[in-house]
This record gives sequence, structure tokens and C-alpha cells, in this order.
Amino acid sequence: MKFDLLVIGGGINGTGIARDAAGRGLSVALVEQDDLASHTSSASTKLIHGGLRYLEQYEFWLVREALRERERLLSIAPHIIWPLRFVLPHSPDMRPAWLLRLGLFLYDNIGGRRTLPGTQALRFGRTPLGAGLAPHVRRGFAYSDCWVEDSRLVVLNAVDAAARGARVLTRTRLMGARRVDGVWQATLRDLATGTESQVTAGTLVNAAGPYVSDVLGGRLGLNSQRRTRLVKGSHIVVKRLYRGDHAYILQNPDRRIVFTIPYERRYTLIGTTDEAFDGDPSQVTIAPHETEYLCESVTRWFARPVAAEDVVWSYAGVRALFDDGSKNASEVTRDYVLDLDAPADGARLLSVFGGKITTYRRLAEQALEKLGIAGPSWTGTAALPGGDIPGGDFSAFAQDLGTAHPFLPATQVLRLARAYGTRATQILGRAPTMVALGEDFGGGLTAAEVDYLVREEFARTADDILWRRSKLGLHVPADTAGKLAAYLEAA
Repeated sequence: MKFDLLVIGGGINGTGIARDAAGRGLSVALVEQDDLASHTSSASTKLIHGGLRYLEQYEFWLVREALRERERLLSIAPHIIWPLRFVLPHSPDMRPAWLLRLGLFLYDNIGGRRTLPGTQALRFGRTPLGAGLAPHVRRGFAYSDCWVEDSRLVVLNAVDAAARGARVLTRTRLMGARRVDGVWQATLRDLATGTESQVTAGTLVNAAGPYVSDVLGGRLGLNSQRRTRLVKGSHIVVKRLYRGDHAYILQNPDRRIVFTIPYERRYTLIGTTDEAFDGDPSQVTIAPHETEYLCESVTRWFARPVAAEDVVWSYAGVRALFDDGSKNASEVTRDYVLDLDAPADGARLLSVFGGKITTYRRLAEQALEKLGIAGPSWTGTAALPGGDIPGGDFSAFAQDLGTAHPFLPATQVLRLARAYGTRATQILGRAPTMVALGEDFGGGLTAAEVDYLVREEFARTADDILWRRSKLGLHVPADTAGKLAAYLEAA
């Protein structure tokens, strides 16, 4: 088969590029050796944000672009992205209050904020936004950013790319590729069957994240002067620490910050760490000292201490950042570099170094611009699948969904509305009862939803469904994964 564009990597950058290119009329294939978002793109802090701390590193351009993208993404995916209020407690022995005020003033104004509330100064004795903090923490600030269901953002970009004609091939590995007569000849292997196939493409996009250098050297036999800096970020999840829908951004003596964020209704997400990583990104796990660091960070600010035994789940991911020479891993730039190798006889190669989830859409636009691919910019206004909610009013949409399906528990209505937006009706159809949705695997996960995820969202395994599609991994009984695996095997 022949394609205009062969994209290697099913994370946020790869799926974003595939979506944009397919929407401009190119023939596109996307290859991912595991599941979509199975590595870095599902191991984030789940934020669409400008990066307040990047102002200290004078990355004003990056913050400005990210804040602009925050508004765009909120408008095209109001089901999986929503506003989140952040509380920044102040301590006199850390960053001075005047510096925080200045940073927040810039944060409010350099990105063209239109819809989110601005900054406010707080006295915690007078507001519920101080819930859970220690008594000695008396003042702080509040500002706005957004939450995102990160793995679903990746999946929806892939779904939309496929709807526009792209071939999305998961569990398929690029074995190698070489330039022949002005095109790339690539060998792909279906990891489920072992079958190999040959495809050709005029342009190859290396968006393999932490494997970008491996693709260059190991699969393509090329060298590049660009280098990635692998940085591990780890998170822990504990039972809910405080009431309220707000998050905290906590300063630490080492000048790093840690977030605490409401997570999956019953929990609090705490993260992240920033550590240099040297190993296999597919085998990354949180280290005991990272758990200790995160627990100490929260205990420093909260009335109730948090300890390792309180952790109910943890995850870690490796971010492939562009190596800018910074000595400290937490100070490595989150900006991206697009490296184009374009010989005179064709067969171009574009490698993506770095980036962050908030700016993926703009990165995709710039990638196509660098490749000289014509066509209008369109992804900033076209809703992602399920995001075409009338007027962007999610609350009204969720209420209408519940009214149309009165047999559903309120928590399940909200979950389906959040995960699938207007596409929830493709799961529910005209079912008059829960029984009509088929087997209940636990936590409200029905056969109708599983069938939809397999049919429409490239899900193949229980982990795909529980952790990267439905987000029910923390809510189902212990035997759900086994039941799901048996169901999928029999299908």
C-alpha cells in the first residue's frame, strides 16, 4: 500500500499529526506498536495548562502558545476537557508574594484568556478553597487552568483521523524503513499474528516519543544531531484528601511544585516528580523515594499527613524532552523541535523532539507547515468526536442525556457524558433498561460500551478498556479484567 504520510507513534503528537493531515486530504497511515496512549500520553498530570512555573524559566513564548491552545482545546472537546480552579498557598519562606502576583498577572494576560476566571487573592479562613490545608497556611492565590482525560484525547484524535480516511494500525511495529527511488519502503509487523507487510510513503513522521532516537538509529539506520532528554514523571493516587472540586499547586523547598487534583470522584491525584531516566520506557515504575517525596510535599501543606501506605495506585511515564543542556531535569524545556531531513530526491523524514500535551494541536500544524503541506488550518475549530455539544454547555447536555435514559444511575450518566460526549448515544441507542445494554462487568461497564470501544476506538484488551478508554480501572471489582478478557476472546 502507498501513503502520502506514514506516522510512527500513537501518542498525542502522532495522532494529532495524523488527524490534521487526513483532514487536509492526505493518505495517512499511523503505526503504534502497543495501544494508543499506552505510554507517555496516558501518564501525564491530566492538565491542559500554560505552565505557570515555566515563567520562571523565561519561556514566555511557550506559555503564551499553551494558554492560547488551552482555550481552543476547551472549545473543541468540552466533554473531556473542563475548567479547574487551582489554589496556590503562600509561605513567606518560599517564593515572595510579589513574585507570585506578578507571575499570575502575566498568566492571566499573555495568552488571551477569554472564558476562564482570573486570579484572586485568598485568605483561607474565609473561603472553602482552603479545605484540607494546615492551620498555619493562611493566605494564597487562586487561578484557572483545565483538566483533560489525556488518553481519551489521544484516542479521539485517532478516531477522527480514521473517520477522515487515515489507517490506524495498533499493535503494529515498524521493523525498518529505507529510502528507495524517492519514497520510503517500510516493513510493518502485526504483533498479534506475526504477519509482515510492506508499505511505501512519500514522507515518514517519527513521533515515537521516548523511542524517537531508537526509531532513527535502530529502525532507519540514521543519525541525528538532535537529542532527547528522558525525564521520568511519577504520580500517586490516594483516597480523597479534601472536599471541593479545586486543585492545589504546592511549592517545595527545592523550588519544584506538586499538584493535588480531585480524581475519579473518590480520590486525589498527586504529582509529579521530575527525574532523569535511563532505561526501557516501557518498564518504567515509580520508585520508593519518589513516593516519599510526593507524600512529604503534601504533608508539608496539609493538616492530615499522607504516607506511602495511603497510596491506592501509582503510575509513571517517561517524557522525551528536547535536550537543551539543562542540568536539572525539572528545568528542561517543554518546548518542541521539529527536525526535517529532506534530501533532494524526496522521501522526507520529520522527527518530533519534545512537546507537551497542551500544545499538541499547534505542534501538528507546524509539522505540516514544515513539510510544506498545503491546506487551511482547521483543527482549532473542528470538534473532536463527541465534542459537538450544543453551545458547549456540558451541564445541559448531561442533564438531557439522563432525562432521555432515566434507568441510568446519575453517576453513570455523568461518566458516559464525560467520556463520550454526544457519542454516548451510540452506546445507549434506544435501550429501555440496563439489562438491554448487555452484561455488566462491574462499575457500570456494560457489553454495549465494550462493543463500542472495540468497534470504534481500537480497543483490544481489558487494560485498553479499563485504563485508557472507560477510566474505570479504580472502580471495578478484582475479577472484572478476567471477565473482560474472556469476553473479548470469545468475540
